[in-house]
Amino acid sequence: MAGTSRRPVAGLAALAGAVVAVVLGFLTVGVQASVEPDGLPVAVAVPDNAPPQLRAAAGQLTSQGGEALSWQVTTPAEARTLLDDKDVYGVLELAPGQVGVVVSGAVNPSGTQVVQQALTGAGQALSTAMSQATGTPTAPVRVETVHPASPAGRTAPLAVSILAWVGSLAAGAILVVVAERTGRRIGVAARLTQVGATAVLITGVAAGFLALWDSSLPLGWDVLGYILLVAAAFAAVQTALLRLLGIRAMAILGPLYLLAPNVAGQVPELLNPAYRVLLWSWTPFRFSTEGTRSLLQGTPGAPDVTTGIWVLGAMLVAGLVVILWPGRVKSPAPVEAAPELQPAR
Repeated sequence: MAGTSRRPVAGLAALAGAVVAVVLGFLTVGVQASVEPDGLPVAVAVPDNAPPQLRAAAGQLTSQGGEALSWQVTTPAEARTLLDDKDVYGVLELAPGQVGVVVSGAVNPSGTQVVQQALTGAGQALSTAMSQATGTPTAPVRVETVHPASPAGRTAPLAVSILAWVGSLAAGAILVVVAERTGRRIGVAARLTQVGATAVLITGVAAGFLALWDSSLPLGWDVLGYILLVAAAFAAVQTALLRLLGIRAMAILGPLYLLAPNVAGQVPELLNPAYRVLLWSWTPFRFSTEGTRSLLQGTPGAPDVTTGIWVLGAMLVAGLVVILWPGRVKSPAPVEAAPELQPAR
C-alpha cells in the first residue's frame, strides 16, 4: 500500500520536472537557438548632389538582403539622425569613389554586429561593381563607429538591469521570510522603507561597478537618476507581488530574471516572432537596458530613454499603489462570557 501511494507523488514530481524543463528551454536556450535576422532596419545614404549612377546603385541595394535587412534610402545627415534615434542599426554611405559603413555603440551590440557584417559585404560588392563600371579603383570600405562603446560599455546596461532585479528580489524575499519565521506582520512603513533603501543601495552598487569596469563611463545625475528609477520600479513591483502572494511570488519573479540576458540582450529583429510577441514585447528589462545604454553612450535624446522613463515610472506607481492599498481589517473573534455571567434561562 505504501508503494502504491508513492506512485502518484513520483508521477507528479516527474511532471513538475518536465514543466520546469519546458519553461527553462523556452526562456533560455530556445531564444538563442532560434536567433535569425528578420527585417533589421538599415539605411543607405546618398548625397543630394550624387550622380544618377550612384542613386541607381542605392536603389538596387534596397532590393538586396532578402528578408534579413529592411532598407531605406536617405541623405547622410538624416541617416545619422536615424542611427542616433536607433531607428536604424547601421548606415551604408555612398559617395563618388567611396563607400563607408557607419554603426553606433549606442545600438544593441547584437544588432550592430550582424548589420556591420552585412553592410560591409554589400558595400564591398558595390565598390567592386562601381570600379569595374568606371574603370577607376575605389577605396576599401571604411567602417566608422559613432559613440564608440568599450567592452564594459556594451555589457554594463544589461548588467545594471540584472543587478537591480536580483538585488531587489533578494531584499524582498528576505523581508518576507524573516517576517514569517518571527511571526511579525510587515507594515506599509516597512515595505516602503525596503523599496526606498533597496533602490538607493542598488544604485550605489551599480555606480560602483560601472566605475570599476570602465572609469570613462559617464556617471552624471541623468545616468544615476535613471538607474535609481530602474531599481525603484523593480523593487516596488516585486514588493507588491510579495505582499499579494507572499513567498509564492518567487515562482513568478524568479523565472522572470531569465528574460534579461536571453531576450533583452537581443534586438527584436533577431528574435523568433513568437519570442518577439510573447516575451520581448512586454519584458521590463528591455526598457531599463536600452535606456541605460543610450545614456551611457551619449545619446540621451534617443526615444528609448523617454519610453523607459514612462514605463518604469508606471511600474513604480503601480507597485506603490498595491503597497499602500489598505488591507482588510480582521474583525476580532467574539468572546464568550464566563458561565457564571451568562443569563439564566
